[in-house]
Amino acid sequence: MTAKTSADLTYGTYLRLDDLLSCQRPLTESHDELLFVIIHQVYELWFKQILHETELLQERLEAGDSARALGTAHRIAKILKTVVGQMDILETMTPRQFAAFRPELGSSSGFQSAQFRHLEAVLGRRDFTNAVISDDAALAAIVARRPLFASLLRYLNGAGWQVPAAVLDRDPHESWPGDKQIQDLLADVYAEAGTAAEVCEAFVDIDEGVQEWRYRHVKMVERIIGVKTGTGGSAGSAYLRTTLFRSAFPDLWEVRSQ
Repeated sequence: MTAKTSADLTYGTYLRLDDLLSCQRPLTESHDELLFVIIHQVYELWFKQILHETELLQERLEAGDSARALGTAHRIAKILKTVVGQMDILETMTPRQFAAFRPELGSSSGFQSAQFRHLEAVLGRRDFTNAVISDDAALAAIVARRPLFASLLRYLNGAGWQVPAAVLDRDPHESWPGDKQIQDLLADVYAEAGTAAEVCEAFVDIDEGVQEWRYRHVKMVERIIGVKTGTGGSAGSAYLRTTLFRSAFPDLWEVRSQ
């Protein structure tokens, strides 16, 4: 059999549209279930792209490539804006329309999104249970390497800002609660108002985008199911509220008080 060349490619074969468009398999005859499926599949595609971009962002930061790191950070922030905007579409579904197919969702829940956990880990979350980590090899690998903020600190150190060695070499498995010494350093970075400050602001854009997505997610859940238990027996909006305003990069917010 002759191998296909680029000349044989079409729009459909390149994007594997037959595979892609066959992935939507609603469990009911409800008109609105297809929208629900597509929105969540698109979320997962965007999460995949964000993870792809954060890996590149860390590489560029640690290589001291300011310009290209900025471009990647800005792309991530734009993707997050798009992810948030999809809530507008999902919120066109009324509680009654969702109730028409909700019983068929069984134990499935958005809380089971492995990719979103991976994203949280890249951003610095480390309070996962041992059971969750042991069941997810990719998550375990992410938790074992430097989070995004640690790469920012390495970038700043390479640019001439003296980050303490104890901070640079800290165990990546440990959570980062923030540090006054780092906040003082960041205040100096912002005072200079150079490229390093722009990179820090791009991180704030990313953090703000994630927080905005969390808020819109809470309000969407409350709008569609109120305060009832979420799908799969999750705590629904009650739990989601506890995640609001949980900053990934606390030092970059605290420094604003200075």
